[in-house]
Amino acid sequence: MPKQDEIKKTKISKTNAARLLEQAKIEYELIAYEFDENDLSAPHVAEALNEPIEQVFKTLVLKGDKNGYFVCVIPGDSEVDLKKAAKVSGNKNCDLIPMKDLLPLTGYIRGGCSPIGMKKHFPTYIHETSLLYEHTFVSAGQRGLQLKIKTAALIAVSKAGVVDIVP
Repeated sequence: MPKQDEIKKTKISKTNAARLLEQAKIEYELIAYEFDENDLSAPHVAEALNEPIEQVFKTLVLKGDKNGYFVCVIPGDSEVDLKKAAKVSGNKNCDLIPMKDLLPLTGYIRGGCSPIGMKKHFPTYIHETSLLYEHTFVSAGQRGLQLKIKTAALIAVSKAGVVDIVP
């Protein structure tokens, strides 16, 4: 059980992702939740939101050997299949970027990385199970804040390909 000072309450403030959605006139909902510095996992987020883990997606940044950086958005209870991710992104192989590179590359930190509003747009791939849900939950760009967004809108705004990228 985390100590009280390890649990943070997030005040709702506009993130870069929320501002971009507003500019594009895309409906969304910002949902704040208490987060634990020691447990930034998707299952913890899903539990805090009281939503099914399969509908709470996590954003991963990878680097391929041929085409550079790209983004995978996968269900919270899944791991990315590196072989499938490499193939869909036009690479022979790929790997997750080192954590220390996340902030300088994307503008986001671990536990608060959104597929919307990174410093630069990278090719983005969202797992096909997202199509099972009218709404998808993704990070709003800061720890303790999620976006509830129509799946079709998320795919459109992030210019994502819908693919199979989990085992």
